[in-house]
Amino acid sequence: MLESFTCATFSSRLGERFAVQVDGATSLDVEVVEARELGEAREEAARPPFSVIFQGPRQPVLPQRIYRFQHPDMGAFDLFIVPVGADQWGIQYEAVFT
Repeated sequence: MLESFTCATFSSRLGERFAVQVDGATSLDVEVVEARELGEAREEAARPPFSVIFQGPRQPVLPQRIYRFQHPDMGAFDLFIVPVGADQWGIQYEAVFT
């Protein structure tokens, strides 16, 4: 499933929420706040690399690792995210697709 994702997959979903499975019983909502391409695709690559920034609440701060994401239209998928910053609205997490 991740292989089919492109920058447009997420840029068309700016402002939409995804449920992130934190542990077996807890989930946390994050929102897509940015999706941008990171350059051109290498000749052998299926897509250009891109980055997606999600915004979550200030607490808890999720450590970098793979989490199960769930979206009503996109279904469930696993994604490696890294906390990259904080602002007055919450914590930002980045996922990079190559």
